[in-house]
Amino acid sequence: MALDPKSLPVEKKSLYVPPLQEIADALNKGLTTNFAEVNVEVVDSPDLTQKPFSLASKGLGGNPKIVEIGGPPYLLPIVDRKKVYDLKDIANLINSNPAFIIGAGAGPHPYIGVNCEGILNLNIVNGSVEQHSRISKVDQNDENSIQEILPNSESRIALLANLLFSEGKPGKVLKVHVKKRIGPKDFIASIRTVLEEVYKGKLVGLGGAFLIKEGKVKQHVMRDFSKTPLENEEDLNNWLKFYNMSAPLVALGTLVNGDGGLDLRVQHFHSFSHHGEAGHYHYDTTPETVEYLGYFITGDEIYRIDKPVATHTWGRD
Repeated sequence: MALDPKSLPVEKKSLYVPPLQEIADALNKGLTTNFAEVNVEVVDSPDLTQKPFSLASKGLGGNPKIVEIGGPPYLLPIVDRKKVYDLKDIANLINSNPAFIIGAGAGPHPYIGVNCEGILNLNIVNGSVEQHSRISKVDQNDENSIQEILPNSESRIALLANLLFSEGKPGKVLKVHVKKRIGPKDFIASIRTVLEEVYKGKLVGLGGAFLIKEGKVKQHVMRDFSKTPLENEEDLNNWLKFYNMSAPLVALGTLVNGDGGLDLRVQHFHSFSHHGEAGHYHYDTTPETVEYLGYFITGDEIYRIDKPVATHTWGRD
């Protein structure tokens, strides 16, 4: 079962939408503090249904919306198992039809049987689901991660998610290509920091996909729900299962350059692969050889759905 969408509180805010070329110019300058090679340009979206991206729609455009559902307070310190959402309901709630949905969230534990990471990638048209989403879970021996593809019959998520909703149309996108990390920030944090500096006082949101073409990255996969409260960051990190995962990996999610008074998670990306590895992206562990290629679009508005009343800031990196 999923929560009744009529019971979900919804806050909506318009986002500031700079010209893509303006963002590209800012990133071409700003990203050089973190990467040795930087090339950011505005291009026609490639066909993102093709490998390695393998998205459910060709493009990112058409009524793009940034959507945040729930949050870590529903997972920590003790899980609220009632927080299950059907993305068909969410699409109706925000008047998104057709809905191409990509991003990061907790997977549908009622279907998988255990807590898991969700790498969301699907189309919903008039309530009909075309599912390309994957989940990643820790195996019964508490060692390896296991990636699975969800069926069309399963469109639920749990607890928390950061998603881009659009019509999946081809169009202009921001292409970000960088190599060799020379600074301390991860790929997404480096982009977000530039947007924070350039657009102070203006809330800007990006959603999209990026490919880790070369190198390795630190990623976590959530174990099954903890039987004891996770009271601090140390407890959280001991519960999470961390891996050093290998390229190529495709990461999906959103970022915003501020909180916007909505208790937002400012960045959240989960990645999948065609070789079986998948998880929550943190940062690369091979700065000398790492290479990223991302395609992003700006959101026109942001929806904050079922925001936790009692909140905290940990568990959001």
